[in-house]
Amino acid sequence: MQIEDTALPGVKILTPRRFGDHRGFFSESWNRKALSAAGIDAEFVQDNHSLSRDVGTVRGLHFQSPPHAQGKLVRCGRGRLFDVAVDARKGSPTYGQWIGEELSFENGRQLWIPAGFLHGFATREPDTEIVYKCTDYYAPECDGAVRWNSAEIGIDWQVEGSAILSEKDDVAPLFNDFDSPFVWEGTA
Repeated sequence: MQIEDTALPGVKILTPRRFGDHRGFFSESWNRKALSAAGIDAEFVQDNHSLSRDVGTVRGLHFQSPPHAQGKLVRCGRGRLFDVAVDARKGSPTYGQWIGEELSFENGRQLWIPAGFLHGFATREPDTEIVYKCTDYYAPECDGAVRWNSAEIGIDWQVEGSAILSEKDDVAPLFNDFDSPFVWEGTA
């Protein structure tokens, strides 16, 4: 498995090897030993899978606050999406900065997003599926969102026309109005 650092310390791009033949391919999408060697010591407790029917669907920017903050290992099961992580750790040298990565069925890439980061994505193809592992269970009382198009973050979503949003995402606070529950502890 190829594991690359990004401009945001702790956020990593994982590209599992694919072994193919005339039938298709086999790929090991998660391996505790390989991730641990790369500094990702995650214990996953929940897998999530969602489908977005239309191109230009935006989900996010989402988070779960402590004590149920989640790290996520994200991949695209079908279609193509633009996946985004935003550093929301107060005091971090990269606070408010973002990275985005195209994840698709074809490229097989994954994004590791540690707790303390906001997460969102925009679909690039119809019927796009996102599949991700989480390090904590869903806790509705800790669920939160920041407006996907907060100008102070400046994410270039490359969405043509109007984004398709949930009501929750449409009314989420702007990043400048967000009192982050996350604190940078001097490490990734």
